[in-house]
Amino acid sequence: MAKKEALRELQSRLAERLQAARTQQRGSSWLAVEVAGHGLLFPLREAGEIFAMAPLVPVPHTHRWFMGVANLRGHLHGVVDLAGFLGVKAAEPVAQQAQLVGFNQALDLNCVLLVDRLAGLRGEDQLVREAADAAPRPAFVGARFRDAAGRTWQELSLAALAGDEAFLKIVG
Repeated sequence: MAKKEALRELQSRLAERLQAARTQQRGSSWLAVEVAGHGLLFPLREAGEIFAMAPLVPVPHTHRWFMGVANLRGHLHGVVDLAGFLGVKAAEPVAQQAQLVGFNQALDLNCVLLVDRLAGLRGEDQLVREAADAAPRPAFVGARFRDAAGRTWQELSLAALAGDEAFLKIVG
């Protein structure tokens, strides 16, 4: 029970900080998440509500990364295993601290992304942009950053992901 209360407190603090960061508009800021050991950054202006893992109703004949639909606050949302979509892990049991991150309402997509763990908020003052390499990447993959501890973080544009053809074939 104490773990659930601690998780709710963390979600509440993150939600407050997300709202404050959205209204301040000082430089770039991101919601940092972990997916299959990879650090990812979602631009705050594109991220939506954060949900605890909810019961899923599977949808037959879809990709493995499309986990099904969930009723979140009275609305049906498609649930995408982000690690599976990105091809960075095989299907595994959902981690206990897994969370669902929604898209900003302005993106008009009833879909949430399953992430292994929330890692807080990051601002451009906490990260150093790494030089871009010439490797081809999908349009939703942005810049790569490194934090003071030496950890690499990859930016993912949720707006570009919402417009990605492979993604929209399933959730759109």
